[in-house]
Amino acid sequence: MGVRRRQFLACVLGAAVAVPGVAAAATAPDSSGTDASAAAAASEPGRWKAHTFDFWFMGFTATYSCDGLADKLKLLLQQAGASKDVKVVPLCTRDYGRPDSFAEAKLTFASLQPVSAGSSSGAGAAEPVVAGVWRHVVLMPQRPLLLQGGDCELVEQFRQRLLPLFATRNLQDQVSCVPYQDSGNQFRLSFEVFVAAAAGEHTNADTNAEQKTGRTP
Repeated sequence: MGVRRRQFLACVLGAAVAVPGVAAAATAPDSSGTDASAAAAASEPGRWKAHTFDFWFMGFTATYSCDGLADKLKLLLQQAGASKDVKVVPLCTRDYGRPDSFAEAKLTFASLQPVSAGSSSGAGAAEPVVAGVWRHVVLMPQRPLLLQGGDCELVEQFRQRLLPLFATRNLQDQVSCVPYQDSGNQFRLSFEVFVAAAAGEHTNADTNAEQKTGRTP
């Protein structure tokens, strides 16, 4: 009986030692997901391309002051990953802050363009190569904070005239503006844009915080 009892106790103790080992293996972090995320966020080479653009707004629903239009345009350009030195100069035919049917602004900015392997000539070749990543952007009412339903026509014209100056992919265009309908325009413009890696984490939420003190049209 003494021998059998000792054998039984040895088996129980062996099992007790083995169980923590199993638990440790079960709770060990899985690095496969981290590796996949790192691969998805891998940077690509890019070069800045400079742009100068005279933008005049033509719409039926919203009427912007010239400085209000400039604020909204700068917001949209920042969302699309324009260079940090982006400049939007309002060209006013009326006083600042007053609605202007002929609101206009002069835009000076640069967009990051991917550099294909082996390309070393052509426009912009003198610009230094910088690391870029693809960032997902969604433009819709309240995203970022200062966009409203009445900005539908402005977002539509931004998509048509300015967005082609950026490197984009996976565009999903759900912008269909109804004239003279301010609250009824629930637009949504979604796309991935090539931006500088250092700005890759600059999200809509970041811009919401930055723009809380900005002017509205």
